[in-house]
Amino acid sequence: MTSDTSSLFCPIEFRYGREEVRSVFSRAARLRRALHVEAALAAAEAELGMIPAADAEAIGHAATLERVSLARVDEIERSTRHDVMAITRALAEAAGPAGRWVHFGATSADVTETAMALELKESVEILSKDLEELGRVLVGLARTHRQTAQVGRTHGQHGVPISFGYKVAVAAAEVARHHRRLLELAPRLLVGKIAGAVGTGAGFGDRAQAVEERVMRSLGLAADEAPTQIVGRDRLAEFTNFLALLAATAERLATEVRNLQRTEIAEVAEPFDEERQVGSSTMAQKRNPVTSENITSLARLVRAFALPPLENMVQWHERDLANSANERIVLPHAIVLSDDILRKLLEVFAGLEVDPARMAEALRASGGAAMTENLLLGLTAKGLARAEAHELLRRLTRDAEAGPPLVERAKSDPSVRALLSAEEVDRLLDPASYVRAAAAKTDRILADLEKTFGPAA
Repeated sequence: MTSDTSSLFCPIEFRYGREEVRSVFSRAARLRRALHVEAALAAAEAELGMIPAADAEAIGHAATLERVSLARVDEIERSTRHDVMAITRALAEAAGPAGRWVHFGATSADVTETAMALELKESVEILSKDLEELGRVLVGLARTHRQTAQVGRTHGQHGVPISFGYKVAVAAAEVARHHRRLLELAPRLLVGKIAGAVGTGAGFGDRAQAVEERVMRSLGLAADEAPTQIVGRDRLAEFTNFLALLAATAERLATEVRNLQRTEIAEVAEPFDEERQVGSSTMAQKRNPVTSENITSLARLVRAFALPPLENMVQWHERDLANSANERIVLPHAIVLSDDILRKLLEVFAGLEVDPARMAEALRASGGAAMTENLLLGLTAKGLARAEAHELLRRLTRDAEAGPPLVERAKSDPSVRALLSAEEVDRLLDPASYVRAAAAKTDRILADLEKTFGPAA
């Protein structure tokens, strides 16, 4: 891509995504994969004695971008108005007399579907690596903060104490589940077909299965066990729904950072280049969580891309073209943006600024109210009915911000004093027990995750 972006139309070409991932979906890359499939087909047919070996070799030699140019393919397509016919004619020209064997017995979808599987194979490798790197960073962050006390929040309100490391370990476990999902769905996704016009393979005669097996083996793919003219679209729908799940997790984690970075909480902050980065053109003090917000925005778009592949599962008979146009848009965009989201999450968590003092301050500010569960259990253990203990604590924590902290209220309350000593109240309202429990569970989670992601980054 040139440095001049003035004529580019789609923001994904110049604003979002990595060049190395965008290049997977370039027109040149797609032509190269189609030629690779044609060469593999000719080689398989030669092995089975269906075409001359020398001609298959000539086809393989011609099936390169140096011999079959994108310009020539475009020129042919302008007259034929058929993309695969343009490729096969350009390849036949480049192969000379051997060109008569190009595409022998195949249909267009044999090439496009199998080439798409190669494209998806590269995509799965990229996303798998992204998830592994993100997982290692999260494991490392969780390990560092396994005992960093933080108030847990439910419904946006203070709950009971946790550790920040436990919060991050929960995120790492979710990422690990996505990694497993990707590996589990890959065998269903990475399939091609060399089975002819309606999937029966009749054009290859009694050697149809052998041809398909040889082609797929040479390309590192599996064959769709029951295709029509195309591979089953449930495979793509499963993949894009996986990407939607991944995007939902990404937005959840980005939203957590955004919330914890709010001025009134300020317990974490995403990386910010103090020397050069600008938060606002007007409010010079701003240090906005722009990367996390960007993740949120793109995640919503990736989830939207899950719908067309579901619609594409509905085909007329053995196939129609209602899926084709939108797949050319949906798959590259969903994959490029999914990678972009994961790399940005990696950037956020690798450089996340954590403020343990601010987290401890929030716990202190609760005045012990974050420990009501422990006090409830203590009172119940001493003989008070649970419902009565709950009502007592509800009364003691009413208007907590206006009066003394819970620890003082509890010690001065006759009902509490009758059952618990001042020392017992202090112990029950000490968050240390919760933090120790969170740290211990974090350790158990991380020990398992390191089997998936390897040592922490």
